[in-house]
Amino acid sequence: MKTGVLLVNLGTPEAPTARAVRRYLAEFLADPRVVELPRALWLPLLHAAILPLRAPRVARLYRAIWTPEGPPLRVLSGRLAARLGERLAAAAGEAVPVALAMRYGAPSVEAGLAALERAGAGRIVVLPLYPQAAASTTASAADAVCVALRRRRTLPHVALVAGYHDHPAYIDALAASVRAHWETHGRGERLLVSFHGLPMSQVAAGDRYPERCERTAALLAARLGLGDGEWALAYQSRFGPARWLEPATDRLLAEWARAGVRTADAICPGFAVDCLETLEEIAVQAAAAFRAAGGDALRYVPALNDGPAHAEALAAVLAPWLEGKCGP
Repeated sequence: MKTGVLLVNLGTPEAPTARAVRRYLAEFLADPRVVELPRALWLPLLHAAILPLRAPRVARLYRAIWTPEGPPLRVLSGRLAARLGERLAAAAGEAVPVALAMRYGAPSVEAGLAALERAGAGRIVVLPLYPQAAASTTASAADAVCVALRRRRTLPHVALVAGYHDHPAYIDALAASVRAHWETHGRGERLLVSFHGLPMSQVAAGDRYPERCERTAALLAARLGLGDGEWALAYQSRFGPARWLEPATDRLLAEWARAGVRTADAICPGFAVDCLETLEEIAVQAAAAFRAAGGDALRYVPALNDGPAHAEALAAVLAPWLEGKCGP
């Protein structure tokens, strides 16, 4: 039975316009895995107040990072899928179909599954590109797969890789990217390991996401030989008035600058490819805030993106699944 791989990333607007961003955010923020509020309360607030105000502002941010080929997240994810397909085919001695899907927006999960079906895959391994699994990301991707299969009468065998936050190949790839950054730009006084935040209410409900972030950060620091005081973990991308995971990235950077740290490096291991949250929020906004607080430079370490090391790491993550040692 031929096995195919479905890579699932978060998604992106179709265009850097307020209308396209509003459509994307409406789908994203309406997901009950993302915002765990009663629908009767949240949806009217979302459509009447939040989207009209937020969409134009977010569209301006997307315009700043948009490329001639399209949104960075989709472009880089597409290249990564192609490179991974080449790597898996070389190892298997035959073509291994790899399709890309977005949890929100295009290409949809349903379209990705259909592409693998056309390629003859009767067994599908779903790999959400969220190393540190959370209900709002990995579980939501699983929800989308189930919805896409709901109306089918003939189903493929489906296996889900629920995170790879401490996989040695993934940690090695992250460490190599930091070392390459240091070789090019010099080593900053401290390394910030920044992850996307999560509301504390979701953590209190049992989400183990913080443990996985902490494990990734600790393994990365150990692989780089960093001691206490040379690195720290923080969480970015807070939204709304609720309490989120701490320490907050922007506040920690300000503390560093006020304490006399002049140069710092930042890496965001939870993002498989660069996107708005890395290219704009960290590389631009956080860097500017660090300078405003007294620092000289915050240098962003790019995501693993579509590099060979990333494809090698994902191939290692997938190996037991493709060899039939995991899943059906």
